[in-house]
Amino acid sequence: MAECTAKLAVFMPELAGYQYALIAGIFIWSGFVRSGLGFGGALFTLPFLLLIHNDPLIFLPIISIHLLFFAGLTIIRAERKSNGSSNHQGTVNWAFVRYSLLIMIIPKLAGVIGLLVLPTDLMNIIIFSLIAAYSLTYILGKPMQSNSRILDVLFLIAAAYVSGTSLIGGPLVIAVALRHIKPHEFRNTLFMIWCVLVAIKLSAFVIAKVDIQLLGALWLLPFAGIGHIIGHHFHNRLLQQDSRSFYQILGWILLATSFVGLAQVMA
Repeated sequence: MAECTAKLAVFMPELAGYQYALIAGIFIWSGFVRSGLGFGGALFTLPFLLLIHNDPLIFLPIISIHLLFFAGLTIIRAERKSNGSSNHQGTVNWAFVRYSLLIMIIPKLAGVIGLLVLPTDLMNIIIFSLIAAYSLTYILGKPMQSNSRILDVLFLIAAAYVSGTSLIGGPLVIAVALRHIKPHEFRNTLFMIWCVLVAIKLSAFVIAKVDIQLLGALWLLPFAGIGHIIGHHFHNRLLQQDSRSFYQILGWILLATSFVGLAQVMA
């Protein structure tokens, strides 16, 4: 761990050793929730990372690169396994992928522009406020749901903009996805959507000459990989049992973290 944290210091030299250790642990958690739930690699980790270093442009490129790598790996593995089975069932609902992306691409670009031009403190306030709002839906056990095509479009536009600014639009997409895709397609369909949206975000970063933190992403990849393997096994269990208590615990943690983050920014 000491050797790894020394190498991580190359891209954030101003941090202390224990902060690098915390970042490594958070990326293990990031890999776990991403592969276990199919979303949340940013939503359930970004607030903790911002408490350590309050610049989303440091962490969002790293999370994006990890998502592309692990989501692509999971989809390829699942599709090969599905094609080799006697009862072939695709794991990606391509009709929903096309439907959602046609709606989301333009507001996604608008969100990326917002991330690049808005002040860091304002972006942190927006991120922590959104996460606090999401956390309440988990605590109350009443996640957002769409029941019409109009709400589908509104949720997807909002999700794309939020995803462009902070990669935390997952709950809004899920509110729509629950109406359209089967449980066994859920994770990989979301992964495919995230891959396209994240590729757009990273391309915009490159065009805008934003450092995509490739070195940091590479050194943190093994930690995210540990979490990914654990989350992959957890995913199958999650599909078979009620996960409301798990989300409620996460909700309380996110709400507390958001309040601490907002207080830190305001101070």
